[in-house]
Amino acid sequence: MNLHPLPIRGLALLTSALFLAIFLCEPAHAQEASAASPQRITIRGVVINSVTREPVGRALVLSPDNRLAALADDQGRFEFRFPQPATDPAARSTEELTTASGIAQISTGFSLNYVLTARKPGFLSSESRSWTTYQSLALTGNDLTIPLVPEALIVGRVVLPSSNVADRIQVELYRRQVQEGRAYWIHSGSVITRSSGEFRFAELEPGTYKLLTREQMDRDPLIFDPRGPMYGYPPAYFPNATDFVTAGAIQLTPGVTFQAELSPQRQPYYAVKVPVTKAPPDAQITVNVSVQGRKGPGFALGYNDREQKIEGSLPNGTYVIEATSVGPNPATGSASLTVKGAALEGPALTLAPHSSVRINARLDFKTDPDPSPKPETMSQGDFRQAQWRRQNLSVRLEPADEFSQANVPQLRPPTGPHDDSLVFDGVAPGRYWVRIDSSRGFAASITSGDLDLLRRPLSVGLGSTLTIDLTMRDDGAQIDGSIEGVGSASAGTDDFPTPRPGSFIGGSSLGQTPVFVYCIPLADSTGQFRQALVSSDGKFGLQQVPPGGYRVLAFDRLQPELEYRNSEAMRAYDTKGQVVRLVTGQKENLRLQLISTSD
Repeated sequence: MNLHPLPIRGLALLTSALFLAIFLCEPAHAQEASAASPQRITIRGVVINSVTREPVGRALVLSPDNRLAALADDQGRFEFRFPQPATDPAARSTEELTTASGIAQISTGFSLNYVLTARKPGFLSSESRSWTTYQSLALTGNDLTIPLVPEALIVGRVVLPSSNVADRIQVELYRRQVQEGRAYWIHSGSVITRSSGEFRFAELEPGTYKLLTREQMDRDPLIFDPRGPMYGYPPAYFPNATDFVTAGAIQLTPGVTFQAELSPQRQPYYAVKVPVTKAPPDAQITVNVSVQGRKGPGFALGYNDREQKIEGSLPNGTYVIEATSVGPNPATGSASLTVKGAALEGPALTLAPHSSVRINARLDFKTDPDPSPKPETMSQGDFRQAQWRRQNLSVRLEPADEFSQANVPQLRPPTGPHDDSLVFDGVAPGRYWVRIDSSRGFAASITSGDLDLLRRPLSVGLGSTLTIDLTMRDDGAQIDGSIEGVGSASAGTDDFPTPRPGSFIGGSSLGQTPVFVYCIPLADSTGQFRQALVSSDGKFGLQQVPPGGYRVLAFDRLQPELEYRNSEAMRAYDTKGQVVRLVTGQKENLRLQLISTSD
């Protein structure tokens, strides 16, 4: 069995969908009977509330292609019947992809794989959920249990000190989402309040949220004077914060309803203009406004392409204005201004081109990664390096800023079959972590000048060319282990395909307990995160683990919200798992206790 380390990236979105692997072994008398009359397979089950464990009546159970559907009864029970697959080996080989119904996948050994989902208003649907739940499936005969997660709600009211009862204002919701062990804030929805000021966010997943109102100008017809001073309502951050960073976090669990009230304060607004220089003609320019340099949603200004000025209005305060041109040659500029009780034209904001980052990758492998014949026009070493870089090395720049996930830099496409260069063009100013995925070996060192990029992010400015030196080695450590009390663990068998870098394969079969093993670098370590598949006998293995200190943990569920790059968040696991410190070529054997997590 070959077990491979896996980064926690590109997680499969499995929700109330249950992957049902049903293994049918016919006795001889059943095979004889099937020749006389076709046999039928019956799948029965119940839909339950994942929190209360009570049945969910009248839930719709169906397959993704909608060819199989049934409405559960008042007790949440459902039933499906369909023909049993052919027993003749030759027939099975020709029907290996799917049955005529399109809902059953047939493979050797009478294995039928089904995917069923359940839906009902008030519960999270498979389309809306972006978090992953893995669990053991209770099987008694063919009885199955499909849990539905009840939706969470945020409801409340915006109170405006205005005489116009018809005033409505937009409310924004952001969710804290973990990607590759680091948390980012993602826009999760917006609603317009009713005339009473009430608002409602429904179908929310469990997690951490922040709430704010979008700024709005006061147009109360009883007091509004178009020739007089302007008034408006700056963003109000729940509960009573002045910016997004200091806003309170709202923790939601399944089925909870959270009550919130927001009270924007009416303030005078003043006209603001910021000239933009070196802007491309007819360029589309986006403008971001942050309070005292603290990034986050809230204030907004627009761009006047005729006058090449950023325009709008702001209340008193100190702001950082950032403008970025959109196109094949992006450019960015920023300027600071302070509004003090009067209209203001700030200093000119000059756009400068984004930077480029070149990766110089060097192999320090003990064996030749490509033993195939080499072209006579290239030296052995040059061809070996070029061939390996083109086919096996994946480099990413991961924004360290918690609001920059929409601007992830992309590698320049190769100019030809022999172009093995690794260059990021158009990298916006900011801080970036350098992430390396490879089918072989590990990143022994990542540096830019004197900066160790295994420990620190790369700072990118404007209009510069940066070089990163990367050294790959193939003499990493090895970890083998087993899980205490687990005799049948998550899928990780020889039938699984070899995963590509950045992918994830996992799940559970009927009667099996899913297990997920994480190898997490300690705070003072240059180690790199690894994830292991666990075989059916509870064993796991990790190859080419970079030297360093690690805490190795085993969970009974996938942990998509685990902030393993956050040392503060990882303190909760200080007494769990095992700590190992690895050196080059070391072999370590572990026996881990399974960490049980609740629904």
